Amino acid sequence: MEENAKSNIANPYLIPLAIVIAGGLIAGAVFMNGGNSGNVPITNNGNNQPTQAAPQPSGSTDDVRSITAEDHIKGDPNAPVKIVEYSDFECPFCKRFHDTMNQVMASELGTSGEVAWVYRHFPLDQLHPVKARAEAVASECAAELGGNDAFWQFADRFMEITPSNNRTEIETVIPQIVREIGLDETAFQTCFESGKYDEHIQDDVDNAIATGGRGTPWSIVVAPNGKTFPLNGAQPLAAVQQLIGLASQEQ
Repeated sequence: MEENAKSNIANPYLIPLAIVIAGGLIAGAVFMNGGNSGNVPITNNGNNQPTQAAPQPSGSTDDVRSITAEDHIKGDPNAPVKIVEYSDFECPFCKRFHDTMNQVMASELGTSGEVAWVYRHFPLDQLHPVKARAEAVASECAAELGGNDAFWQFADRFMEITPSNNRTEIETVIPQIVREIGLDETAFQTCFESGKYDEHIQDDVDNAIATGGRGTPWSIVVAPNGKTFPLNGAQPLAAVQQLIGLASQEQ
């Protein structure tokens, strides 16, 4: 797209995030040193659902950061079982897993308050430079302006309408979603340009790595007694439900 064809709101979605990427690339190097690179290699679990190779034996799921009111939670925050997902808005398998988790939350497990879904950021800068972090910031600004519901409206809509693998036209898609969910565009742009969420997003990335995450989606199931279980890749609905059942027995 030619520069003179872009709207005034376009530039802030690309320029400020370039500064953040320098630090993110350092963290991203961990993926290469660990023997995996983002979403590859891929295996097939027999249900035609792509998953990722198991993470290298470093980090512990027990190092998952405590869940607080600052987290983005879908479902009952007091649910006995919680699934903490570290996700990348540009990851194709994250989109698939996002649909799966929405199915979980729409099922009796979610509606009865048995399980809650916690969303955290894990932009893979080596695979999705600039855009994945920009989208993470956008989701945080949506939450700031519209609360938890607005965060999930943004995330659900973004996963629904966008491509993946750094092909999203964020200069048009982000403003579109902001309008669709009824947020103040001027306030949103001010938030986006502020850089106020850069450290928070990096904290999520660091925690994902500390728990053993080497690709996305990377999730940790937390049982009622605090015991943790890894959930690696875009596992199918049945596998997620089985793991929730296993975790729920840990009283």
